[in-house]
Amino acid sequence: MASRPDEPVRVLPAGDRALVVEVRGIRESLALHARLRPLVDARDGVGASVEHLVVAARTLLVVTRAEADLGRVADGVNRLADDLDAEVRELPVGEVVEIPVHYDGPDLDEVAAHTGLTTREVVEAHTGSTWRVGFGGFAPGFAYLFGGHPALHVPRRTDPRTRVPAGSVALAGEFSGVYPHPSPGGWQLIGTTDLAVWDVRRDPPALLVPGAVVRFVERARPRDTAHLSTEPPRPRPEPAPRRALEVLATGPLTLIEDLGRPGLGDVGVGRSGVADRAAYALGARLVGQDAGPAALEVTLGGLALRAHGDALVALTGAACPATVDGRAVPHAAPFHLDDGQVLRLGMPPSGLRTYVSVRGGIDAPPVLGSRSTDTLSGLGPAPLAVGQVLPVGPAPRTFPTAEVAPQPPAASDVLVLDVLPGPRTEWFADPGTLAEHDWVVSGRSNRVGLRLEGTPVERHTAWRDRQLPSEGLVRGALQVPPSGEPVLFLADHPVTGGYPVIGVVRDAAVDRAAQLRPGDRLRLRWA
Repeated sequence: MASRPDEPVRVLPAGDRALVVEVRGIRESLALHARLRPLVDARDGVGASVEHLVVAARTLLVVTRAEADLGRVADGVNRLADDLDAEVRELPVGEVVEIPVHYDGPDLDEVAAHTGLTTREVVEAHTGSTWRVGFGGFAPGFAYLFGGHPALHVPRRTDPRTRVPAGSVALAGEFSGVYPHPSPGGWQLIGTTDLAVWDVRRDPPALLVPGAVVRFVERARPRDTAHLSTEPPRPRPEPAPRRALEVLATGPLTLIEDLGRPGLGDVGVGRSGVADRAAYALGARLVGQDAGPAALEVTLGGLALRAHGDALVALTGAACPATVDGRAVPHAAPFHLDDGQVLRLGMPPSGLRTYVSVRGGIDAPPVLGSRSTDTLSGLGPAPLAVGQVLPVGPAPRTFPTAEVAPQPPAASDVLVLDVLPGPRTEWFADPGTLAEHDWVVSGRSNRVGLRLEGTPVERHTAWRDRQLPSEGLVRGALQVPPSGEPVLFLADHPVTGGYPVIGVVRDAAVDRAAQLRPGDRLRLRWA
């Protein structure tokens, strides 16, 4: 599936549902994206097997549909990647976006010192460049802009800030960007803009999408930040719903989740959704509906709900002691919750996440087509709070007939996960060491990923001091930072990352990984 390293295009495996197509640089990535995107939108040819694409610095991530033949997709993408030179010379020009900037950034003097320019010359170089959106990542709406004056290539700050204000205009490496939200960041801040580059009420929500041309325009005026908020307006109070679940206790963490937001990786939005998809699908089937309606994802039990109206409910995932008005109810089987009754969940003896599925689903307001909470980006409903009343949607008129796999058995003392090589296995001295001992789940793990503790995996000497340009990430990816201890990415993983991925856990096995607690052990096995 991969070409020789000296060839301009390599198609690298990234698990059992994705490919990383490596090209010469960002222009080639955009050119290939421009060839493949229309086929994906039209479900035509190789595009019919592709779920979504993520452009990055010198790669294009191709994530396929579950039923796709990965080998055939690789062959089709290889053919599309042949001879990109014509498109690179004449990249399609997207929308031209002008961004007004007040050049008041705290790092403007430092950037001038790095470049040998005066601050005035830095501003003129920044406004005199025609920038192009290369790819999204880091945060929803954050775009990496390339094509600036070569003199503006500056390093990131050695001491990243814990909070960068929304609207900050920045430089790092060959790129420029605009921070859409307050967030940590290590880029050099040269100015501010009042233009909201991200707004979930807008279609599309990102102002800067791959291929768009950007021009910065100097505006010497006081900065008005009153309208920079990208939060949707607060809804007007509505009458209490006919059927609902009142939250009496939340436990450590309870979230509303569905199948997430596929297809938005190009604007920095990950899919998110339920961490254990198999448990969620089983819950939907048990209450007589197709997967899609939102359920509750309960971490380590402790949830208590009072029914307003009658409901058909099922519990799946981590089995926990559960009662309705003090009477025990079964796990992985449907039961009725009558008006006024209280469902209480205890702590599961093993496993981490229990799913509460209700026929009709939790009818929270959708954000970008999903009711899921994304803990990394902050999109979606806030974690449940005591006193909250959760509307239940209308029950479907029919019952599904599709078969759903039964819930897997509880993990043994050591969970074994199959790992597929790539896309950056070659960066490591002995990839086999990944499977030679057990790993322990760190207490710093969350829905973004499992941090694994154990004997570090060493880089190959040829790659030890190399930096990997940001490239797309998938659920199940095992990214290895400089510490050598892998991170196994889960539902809320970032869209792109800059550390090499040694391998990817099989897609179906990630569900079992999502049930691991801090202190649990797992073993990785090359498949």
